[in-house]
Amino acid sequence: MTARLMLAVGGAVLGSLQFGYNTGVINAPQKVIEDFYNRTWLYRYDEPISPGTLTTLWSLSVAIFSVGGMIGSFSVGLFVNRFGRRNSMLMSNVLAFLAAVLMGFSKMAFSFEMLILGRFIIGLYSGLTTGFVPMYVGEVSPTALRGALGTFHQLGIVLGILIAQVFGLDLIMGNDSLWPLLLGFIFVPALLQCAILPFAPESPRFLLINRNEENKAKSVLKKLRGTTDVSSDLQEMKEESRQMMREKKVTITELFRSPMYRQPILIAIVLQLSQQLSGINAVFYYSTSIFEKSGVEQPVYATIGSGVVNTAFTVVSLFVVERAGRRTLHLIGLAGMAGCAVLMTIALTLLDQMPWMSYLSIVAIFGFVAFFEIGPGPIPWFIVAELFSQGPRPAAFAVAGLSNWTSNFIVGMGFQYIAQLCGSYVFIIFTVLLVLFFIFTYFKVPETKGRTFDEIASGFRQGGASQSDKTPDEFHSLGADSQV
Repeated sequence: MTARLMLAVGGAVLGSLQFGYNTGVINAPQKVIEDFYNRTWLYRYDEPISPGTLTTLWSLSVAIFSVGGMIGSFSVGLFVNRFGRRNSMLMSNVLAFLAAVLMGFSKMAFSFEMLILGRFIIGLYSGLTTGFVPMYVGEVSPTALRGALGTFHQLGIVLGILIAQVFGLDLIMGNDSLWPLLLGFIFVPALLQCAILPFAPESPRFLLINRNEENKAKSVLKKLRGTTDVSSDLQEMKEESRQMMREKKVTITELFRSPMYRQPILIAIVLQLSQQLSGINAVFYYSTSIFEKSGVEQPVYATIGSGVVNTAFTVVSLFVVERAGRRTLHLIGLAGMAGCAVLMTIALTLLDQMPWMSYLSIVAIFGFVAFFEIGPGPIPWFIVAELFSQGPRPAAFAVAGLSNWTSNFIVGMGFQYIAQLCGSYVFIIFTVLLVLFFIFTYFKVPETKGRTFDEIASGFRQGGASQSDKTPDEFHSLGADSQV
């Protein structure tokens, strides 16, 4: 681990922190922002806002972030091959600055439209970030550290959520006078990233494979690795480049048409769905109300407690991902979450008869969050970079990101209605989905630990003949042949 590598990863992960912050920031100040909507409506039309209109405006303020994220994630490929990975991250900060100004001055301008537009723009930024950051970190990292450094993207997200939860407290910025500052705070990490990234190198894979600038790539690799002998890295990239030249340009439709890419893109999509449809966002979005229902006297502090657990277990994942492997951790995470979802259902169902069940529900929520960060939280983001070679990687990130954001949007919009319909049994739905994702992972997802990008890609091309720590038969049993 060199200083230049730490600078590159740290600068990039500030974008992940922005994504996490904007995911969590809107929940705490809901009441004061709704009051602002009401006052603005009264100022404009001389009558109070109707409850239906207020609900619509609030739902739009929350959901428009995911709509921006869908569009942004699908646009990743337009930037990374044209401008490079690092420069794309730098350019995207224009969106963060614009969103900060719109949301920060919306109260002063008596304009809820500015706030909603700002949420959409920061959603665009966050959608781009979910492609740029894991791709860049995966390409600058040495093979032995790729999993651990890839987890930093998720660590940035959960740290952002935790910071938003703390800043959103009434006594800090979640109050009537300071909520515009809470939403406009995104200006600070954007400024910090603009200061750091010019000193970080461009992805050496991009320089060699996309730009054919071998000397620059070699120079960057020497700085990143802290050694003059980078011949093995260069050789691996050249082999990938030769393979890429034999392939025609990979579009999004080609990912689904070609038998060579169909299996890895299916894995990438299902792993993204396993992250969002696991029920974790239902817990994050509605944790305060779940804790209230469980009888917790200060639910906002219990919610912050879940954020601390979230962050702590992401750090645990960071240290074990290269030892235990991606597939193993993902399976452990899914199984643990399913168990905690069952416990949560039992606790919420029996709460009226047994008040002590509130403690079980808190343990179940904390366990649910912990198991999420062991596997389904960090792994789907960086495994996309590992499953694809340089050619199809941007298109794959666009598809995976769109899958993630779309399922995020569906859960965010639909959970409240399903919870009203199903009551305390709502988490049974997520339990069923978690079991299905476990079965898919067990039979279809190969282990990528310790293998180069080209080895993993050739595993799909050749039906697993290059798998280093499994026999071809074992690799086939994981479904890693080139046909679905």
